[in-house]
Amino acid sequence: MDDLIIDAARRAQAYLDGLDERSVVPETEALAALAELDIPMPETSQPAAGVLAQLDRIGSPATVASAGQRYFGFVTGGSLPAAVATNMLAAAWDQNAALEVMSPISAKLEEVCSRWLLDVLNLPPKAAVSFVTGATMANFTALAAARHAVLQKIGWDVEADGLFGAPAITVIVGDEVHVSLLKALSMLGLGRERVVRVPADGQGRMRPDALPEMNGPTIVCIQAGNVNTGAFDPADEICAHAHAAKAWVHVDAAFGLWAAVSPKRAQLVAGVPEADSWATDAHKWLNIPYDSGIAFVRHPEHLRVAMAASAAYLLELGNREPFHFTPESSRRARAVEIWAALNSLGKSGLSDLIDRCCRLSELFAAELSAAGYEILNDVVLNQVLVSFGRDEFTDRVIKAIQREGTLWCGGTRWQGRAAMRISVSSWVTTEVDVRKSVAAIKEIVSHEQH
Repeated sequence: MDDLIIDAARRAQAYLDGLDERSVVPETEALAALAELDIPMPETSQPAAGVLAQLDRIGSPATVASAGQRYFGFVTGGSLPAAVATNMLAAAWDQNAALEVMSPISAKLEEVCSRWLLDVLNLPPKAAVSFVTGATMANFTALAAARHAVLQKIGWDVEADGLFGAPAITVIVGDEVHVSLLKALSMLGLGRERVVRVPADGQGRMRPDALPEMNGPTIVCIQAGNVNTGAFDPADEICAHAHAAKAWVHVDAAFGLWAAVSPKRAQLVAGVPEADSWATDAHKWLNIPYDSGIAFVRHPEHLRVAMAASAAYLLELGNREPFHFTPESSRRARAVEIWAALNSLGKSGLSDLIDRCCRLSELFAAELSAAGYEILNDVVLNQVLVSFGRDEFTDRVIKAIQREGTLWCGGTRWQGRAAMRISVSSWVTTEVDVRKSVAAIKEIVSHEQH
């Protein structure tokens, strides 16, 4: 094992060292080489060193360089050095994080990370924290607690009796609701089409003046960080209105919640701590390896009842049994990398990471605007929407940028227009990378025009 682990670390380091020099997307030859994997399962055992070497030879060139400096798609962060290293150690530990007795270190790290996260994100200090796979499951987890709470209030036990014959729950969302939240609603039996949609303004923010009257069990879902513009729903007004009607407010904050750690951006999350539950990702702006999402619920009992499991062999020996707070029982010890990232950055480093990404987004917008391209959003966070003119031409430019390989950005539709979406989320991106990317974009646009 000694030689194998050293070999794996060496190959991983070589991969990271080469990211700046390679295309962000795999070369044609690398994709063609994937066909070598289309063989029957071997009849006999293979040497572990050979398996590792084969995976590195075929797999590493066929990756998307999302861990590098110039990947600006899908709000994807990189992985901080401490998080990468502890991820490797955690793989060797191979801990099941379900119960404290199964992994005392995992349970302790979840307790520590819960306190740190609630503190740095300015959330209620006694809120429950759930470590899950990503924002979709974080939304699912928090909304399961919401479903329990609003039905319990009128005497219905949804965990025992299900939704058959249950009183109807009204779910209110903004017109710019993200698909992950709708997916969570569908998995909870609340329906992605049964929602009441509230009109949004020109930046995608829910309009508080358009909120409907609320009666009976109601869940209001708002956004902190629109996936296209980065805009925040006015949480203070919405929470006040919803709570006056005894409704539950949930915040889908896959990346926007991290604005709370920056004194320069904290005004964006005004009112967000007044909500009842929150969902975010750690594998986005906290820059840890996939997969890692986090759900927060103001009153722990609602989450515990919604998630709790019991069986004769599942002894509860600890103060906080982790599996009572997540949909999964057996799962990996995700708190390891979260702890490593928060510990290595500290509050000042985390704030600087957020501010730096935002400054680079502003630089992107300024440079592209100066080049004559249209910026379609107010750049308040780390998202930039760019139009290169007609929709057909914008789409063509995006495809050309993705093929060329200096950088990678995705396309989107924003209020009826085609746009390229730039998301600066990685700790390794620098001003040099932004200027190199802008130069590549300008050259590609010029080429496509001729």
